Amino acid sequence: MAARIEPRAVRARYDRRRGRMLVDLTNGCSFTFPPRLAQGLEEASDDALAEVELLGNGYGLHWESLDVDLSIPGLLAGLFGTKSYMARRAGQATSAAKAAAARENGTKGGRPRKSSGR
Repeated sequence: MAARIEPRAVRARYDRRRGRMLVDLTNGCSFTFPPRLAQGLEEASDDALAEVELLGNGYGLHWESLDVDLSIPGLLAGLFGTKSYMARRAGQATSAAKAAAARENGTKGGRPRKSSGR
């Protein structure tokens, strides 16, 4: 049942020029993602990234030398790692607005202290 309704990969490859993983799906669609965002692939060499294999009838991607597996449904949903990994990545995001807010907060004495709830 899942094979009929969930997207499955028929081909995956690493595009060295663009620095992207390209995945072709059974439904004729394709998608790409930057492997440096995915848990376990952050520091991988181009050669190691190119060794991608399909897992479980196209349900996932596998890198034997890196011991990394990623699910196709998870990647399509934007999930590039475990919950804690994703939370750490989200905290690393930078933007002009975030930098401005941090500077303004710093002029006010920094982050307020937590109250003890009394």
